[in-house]
Amino acid sequence: MTQQASYGFWRAAGKRLWADKLARVCMAILAIYFAMAVASGLGWIAADWNEEVGVSYANPSFLGEDYPNPQGKNSMISQEVLAIDDKQKAVDPLAPYYAEIEQRAAAYEQEELKPSWTLPLGGDKWGRDILAKVIQAGEVSITVGVAAAALAVLVGTLLGAIGGYFGGKLGDLLEWFYNIFTSVPYILLVLAFAAVFGKGISTVILVLGFTGWTGTYRLIRSEYIKQRGRDYVMAANAIGASHARKMFVHILPNVSHLILVQLSQLVVDFIKAEVILSFLGLGVPTDAVSWGIMINEVMPELVLGKWWQLAAVATVMSTFVVAFGLFTDLLRDALDPKASRR
Repeated sequence: MTQQASYGFWRAAGKRLWADKLARVCMAILAIYFAMAVASGLGWIAADWNEEVGVSYANPSFLGEDYPNPQGKNSMISQEVLAIDDKQKAVDPLAPYYAEIEQRAAAYEQEELKPSWTLPLGGDKWGRDILAKVIQAGEVSITVGVAAAALAVLVGTLLGAIGGYFGGKLGDLLEWFYNIFTSVPYILLVLAFAAVFGKGISTVILVLGFTGWTGTYRLIRSEYIKQRGRDYVMAANAIGASHARKMFVHILPNVSHLILVQLSQLVVDFIKAEVILSFLGLGVPTDAVSWGIMINEVMPELVLGKWWQLAAVATVMSTFVVAFGLFTDLLRDALDPKASRR
């Protein structure tokens, strides 16, 4: 009976979610992002994001080679340099050998890739392709957000289940730990973890995971307090079910929809937190790349009028965050049987 009721609940929630056109659009966008993150992690795409494939601050392809770079391929400066070279050839004693030099240079150019003056979304200071760079940064930011959210939900669910089910002195002890933990300023926890573990992607995941479990703990604890007195728990107790079975086999499926919504919400929150930490220099190290690192790099670029890296990372990041945020709201409505259908 319990399995059929649970299956019916999830099937009905899935139908309500799929019936919403906005939800389908959000799921399609998120599927594209996660597919690119997986492909980047496997090295199928954006594997050469750190290579200098273009000139410094290469223009986006839709702007052309010369705008707004005054030293572009066909600029006045380049034409003047070519004119000077032509004048020097007239009196250069090596002029008879230029044909052979050009042939050897052409053969060398076939082996050596020349930096491009334009790239699909432009280049950064070191001539790296911003398109490949933003894909690689998305992989890091999404990985940090999902892993940190999973860790926070795991810790919060475990502690909340123990505190809400047993109560008593154990529950009071966990409440005391929760209150002490939330009273410490967030930035001090970040600095403490960074000092112990050092900078790195794993450090960011640990920092966000071990500082973001409090909301999940509070929610799951209250639900376990409410569920532990229900009839199905009393029936499980009557047949001699163990505490672990009642906690994680009987009660947990009835609060799993709340855990799923909490996980989805924390992914968005932690991605934004990672961007802020990396922007401040407390997150992902500079030898890696994330959306926060890219935003940190654009400050001197804007002074020079190089706006395309900021436009690329802002568009990609805001699209993902908005789509995931809308999906979380729609998922919460779909999992609530009392919610009105759209």
